[in-house]
Amino acid sequence: MNERLGRIIPKLLSLSIALVLAGTSAAQETTPAQGADAAPASAAPASQQQQKQKQDAVNLSQVIVTGTRTSDRTQSSSLVPVDVIPSQVLNDSGAVGLGNALDLAVPSLNFPLASMSDTFAFVRPFQMRGLNSDQVLILVDGKRWHSSALMLTLGQVGQGSQGVNINTIPIGAIDHIEVLRDGASAQYGSDALAGVINIILKKGATGGEVQGDYGKYSAGDGASTRLQSNLGFALGEHGWMRISAQVGEQDPTNRAGLDNRPGFTELGRKYQVGIANSNNYNTFLNWGYDFTPKVHLYGYGHYGRLMAEPMAFYRYGTNAPEPKNDLMQYLFPDGDGFNPVEHGVSRDKSFVMGVRGETESGWDWDTSATWGANRVSYGTFNTVNFAFWNDFGYTPRNIHDGTLTSSQATFDFSMGKSLNDYWHLGFGAQYLYQGYKIVAGDLASYYVGNSGVTGGAQGFAGWGPEDASNSRRHSVAEYAQLEGNITDRLSTSLAARHEDYSDFGTNTSYAASGRYDFDHGFALRGTVSTGFRAPGLGQQHASVTTSVSYPAGNSLGLPEGIYLRGLVPPDNKTALLLGSEPLKPETTRSYTVGAVWAPSRAFTTTVDLYNIQLKNRILMSSSMSLVTQSVKDYLAANGVVNSEYVALAYFTNAAEMRIKGIGVVTNYFKELANGGSFQSTVNWSYHKNKVTKVLPNPAVLDALGNIGFQRITRSQAKGLLADQMPRSKFIWTNTWKTGNWGFTGTAVRYGGVTEYSSTSYIYDDIYPARWIFNLAANYYHDRWTFTLGSDNIFDTYPQKAPDGSNFHGIFPYPSSSPFGAQGAYVYGKVVYRW
Repeated sequence: MNERLGRIIPKLLSLSIALVLAGTSAAQETTPAQGADAAPASAAPASQQQQKQKQDAVNLSQVIVTGTRTSDRTQSSSLVPVDVIPSQVLNDSGAVGLGNALDLAVPSLNFPLASMSDTFAFVRPFQMRGLNSDQVLILVDGKRWHSSALMLTLGQVGQGSQGVNINTIPIGAIDHIEVLRDGASAQYGSDALAGVINIILKKGATGGEVQGDYGKYSAGDGASTRLQSNLGFALGEHGWMRISAQVGEQDPTNRAGLDNRPGFTELGRKYQVGIANSNNYNTFLNWGYDFTPKVHLYGYGHYGRLMAEPMAFYRYGTNAPEPKNDLMQYLFPDGDGFNPVEHGVSRDKSFVMGVRGETESGWDWDTSATWGANRVSYGTFNTVNFAFWNDFGYTPRNIHDGTLTSSQATFDFSMGKSLNDYWHLGFGAQYLYQGYKIVAGDLASYYVGNSGVTGGAQGFAGWGPEDASNSRRHSVAEYAQLEGNITDRLSTSLAARHEDYSDFGTNTSYAASGRYDFDHGFALRGTVSTGFRAPGLGQQHASVTTSVSYPAGNSLGLPEGIYLRGLVPPDNKTALLLGSEPLKPETTRSYTVGAVWAPSRAFTTTVDLYNIQLKNRILMSSSMSLVTQSVKDYLAANGVVNSEYVALAYFTNAAEMRIKGIGVVTNYFKELANGGSFQSTVNWSYHKNKVTKVLPNPAVLDALGNIGFQRITRSQAKGLLADQMPRSKFIWTNTWKTGNWGFTGTAVRYGGVTEYSSTSYIYDDIYPARWIFNLAANYYHDRWTFTLGSDNIFDTYPQKAPDGSNFHGIFPYPSSSPFGAQGAYVYGKVVYRW
C-alpha cells in the first residue's frame, strides 16, 4: 500500500498544480457579477489584494479559536497572549519554509539553522519562550499534529527533543497562524508547556494562486527553487474543497574551511559544512460540506515527502598524515579518503475527518478522528564498515541503516453552550494513541564483530536487532472550561483537564485566567496554570548511534578521533546496570501577567511577563565512559561485553528549571491619502533560564568512580538549557504600499549566545549579538505580484569560532548561531492570484 501511495501521490501533486493552472478561467467564470459601480475587472484583483492586507493589519476583532472554547473571542479581547499572523506576513520574506517565516514574525521563537547536524536536514528544532520544540504543541485547524520519528541527539539546540517538522506544511495552504504564548495543558493536554501554535488552513470554494520562487546565496551556492499552488472549488451546492501543493529543491552550501594541520591543508577542502542537498513535495487537501444548516462535515488530508543528503565527516586516506583506519590502504589504495553521504527519505501522512453541529437546544457539538505518521528511512552512501571488511573480506558502499516510524491517532468529542449572555461552558473527552517503531538496517550498518576493528557504517551507524522496537501507548482525557464575564469589565476563564496514560499514570492540569478592561482601550490580564509533558516514546524506547569527534584531552581519555557514541533506552540492559530509571512526566507551574493597550484601530501594544517553574526536566545524560576498566569489568561480570560504543548515554529526569521572560508586541497602521498604507510592527522578547536543582547521580555510578556521568553537564545547564539560543530577540518590520508598489523592510537583532564548555569557563566561547536586515520590493499588476528581495542583505555572518573550537579550522562558524552562517540570500517571486 505504501509503495502504491508513493507512486500515486506524486501524480496527484502534479495533477493538483495542473488543476490550479487550468482552473483560473473556471474561477473567473464563476465569479459573481459586479455591480455598476465596481472597478474594472482588470483593476479589481490588485485592489482586492491590498484591501485584504489592510484588513489583516487592522482587524483587531478577528475571532480566534486558540485558548478558548467560545465562538466569539477576539484577539483584542483575549484573556491570554495570542498573536495572529496572516498568510501575507508569512509570504513577505524569502523564507522557503514555515519555520523560517515564523522565526521572522514571532520574537519568542527561535528557528536556528545548525549546519553541522545531520538530522537537522529532516526536522529543524526550534525554541519558544526558552523551551524546546517538543514542549510546544502544534495544531492544524485545532487538531494535534504528529511528531517526527527522528530524535535530535547532538549537543546543539533541541538536544533530546522529538518535535514536529512544521516545514512539511505548505505555506500556500495557510490562512493564518495563531500563536498562544502561555501554558495550555489544561485545554490541550501534553506538550503545551511553552504555548501552542495553531495553523489555520484556507477554506472556501473560491480563490487560488500559483507562486514560483527562486533564490541563491551571495556565496554562489545554495540555489533554492519552489513552486506552490492553492485552489478552491465547489462540491455541489453545499460543499467545498481546497487543494494545496508545494514542490521544492535545495542545492547544498558549503562553509567549511581548510584543515589547518600540516599535511592536511595541502589536500584542499574536504569537508562539507552547510545546508544539505534536498528536495520535497507536499500535498494538502481540506474540505467542508453542509449536510444541513446545522450539521457540517470537515476534514483534511496531507502527504509530504522529503529527501535530504547531509554530509558526514570526511575520512582521510593514506595520503594524509593520519588515515582514518589502517585498512584504508587496502580499501583505497590510491591514497584518497571518502566522504560518507547520509541519505534519508522522510514521509509524512495525516488524515482528519469530523462532524460538527448544533442541537435544537443550542448545544454546539464536535466529534472527530485523526491519524498521522512520520516514517524516516535512513541510509549511508559512499561509506564502508571496517569491521565488516576485516571479517568478511568486503564491505558494501551503500548501506541501509534502518527505518523509524512515529504514529498518532485521536478520537475527540466536545460540547459547548452559552448558558446565558455572560457564561459559556465547554467540555469533552479525547482518546489518544501513539506508536513508535524502529526497524533494523542492513547487517553492515551495525556490524561490530570481535576483532576490535572499528565497526558500524562510517558516517551514521545503523540500528541493529537489539535496537529494534515497537512501542505504543494510549491515554484517555476529560476536560472542561468555563468562560464568562463577572461584570462588564471583568472576564474570567477556568479550565481543567485529567489525563490517564497507559505507561506512566495520571495527571490533572488546571488554569485560571482573568482580564479587567479599563477605559481608553487599556486592560490587564493574567493566568495561573499547571501543565505537563508526557515522556516521548522516542525518549523512552529509541536507540541512536552517533559518530562523534572527540578532541584531544577529552573526558574519556581517548586519542583524538571520531568514535561511536550510543544513546540507549532507559530500559536497556546496559543502561539499567548503569543506573537508569523509568521516565516521569515533566510538570510545570506557570504565571503570566500582562497589559493590553488599544486606544484606536491604528495602534495596539501588549506587554506580557511570564514565570515557568519546570520539574522533572527530561534530558540526555552526559556520556559515560565504557572504556574505563572499572566499567568494563562491571559490565562483563553482568554479561555485557564488547560494546560497539566508547561512551553511552540515556534519557533521565535530571533537573528543575525556572524560565522568566517578557514579550512586547506593538503594531501601528495608517491608511495614506493616495490609497496606500503604512504599517510598522515592533516585537521584542527576553527570557532567562536557570537550572534550580540537579538530581543526584545513581549510587552505582558513584561506586564505579569517575566515568564521566553527570545528570546534567555544565554545558547543558548554562548552554543548551539557557544561553545557547539568544535570551533576547528584537524584530522591527515596516511595510509601505503605494499605487502598484509595496516595500517591506525587517530588522532583526539576535542577542548574543555562549557555547559553554563542559569543564570550565576558561573554554567558553562568547559570540556577540548580530543585526540582520531583510528587504523586499513588490510590484502589483492586475492579478500578478512580482517580488525581488534579499534576506540578510548586508551579508552578515556570526563571529568566527576561535582556535580550539573550530576543529582545526574546518568549522569556522559556531553551530549555535541563531541565524546560521550562510550569508546573504537573494530571491525573486512571481505570484498569480484570482
